[in-house]
Amino acid sequence: MTDNGARAVLVVEDDPVLGKALQRGLEDGGHRCTWMRNGRRGLEQALAQKFDAIVLDLMLPELGGLDLLRALRLEGIRTPVLILSALGSVEERVNGLNAGADDYLVKPFAFPELLARLSAITRRSFQTKAQQLIVGPLTLDLSTRRVSRDDCEIDLTPTEFSLLELLMRNAGQVLTRKMMCEHLWDSDWEGVTNVIEVHINRLRAKIDREFDTQLLQTVRGRGYVLRVPG
Repeated sequence: MTDNGARAVLVVEDDPVLGKALQRGLEDGGHRCTWMRNGRRGLEQALAQKFDAIVLDLMLPELGGLDLLRALRLEGIRTPVLILSALGSVEERVNGLNAGADDYLVKPFAFPELLARLSAITRRSFQTKAQQLIVGPLTLDLSTRRVSRDDCEIDLTPTEFSLLELLMRNAGQVLTRKMMCEHLWDSDWEGVTNVIEVHINRLRAKIDREFDTQLLQTVRGRGYVLRVPG
């Protein structure tokens, strides 16, 4: 999001009339809009490019909106999502929010309200980004120094917390033992690096041992990486 409030917005909407109207309205408001007409292409765009917000229909060809949303959240992508749908029952709205949506607007709608809701969810996201790191089911809160996985709180030592923070900030990227040592103790670390294995093993025991999916992975000969498999 730029200083003047302009946002990069992904619209996933199969109705050509509404999709074109949304694109025109967002661009007239100074935002950058990418419009996809089916769920599969929408998911590909959301995974390949960083957006400030996503406007998501539910009844989409090739991949439904809720399945798209769940796939994004499983990948650790926390882009704010506004569901825009003709499905407006309480149960349908609850299902959308429980799947990971940040807001839900029922068609037909007033365009100024959509813009206001987009502004609200992106503003909330911007305010919380500095406080929380989220990778798949793993959440690290910098303000409270709490770590949880699937809502189960995990007790970490200060060194383990710092190490996990580094891994989460660089999720998907292989980090060497030397990089970890320099982060934990000294920017010009020249000591032995095998001490990292001890801390990694302890951290892995706490964040992975009780769960089916292993997030902290060893890359032989290179180092370690935190990623959501698949």
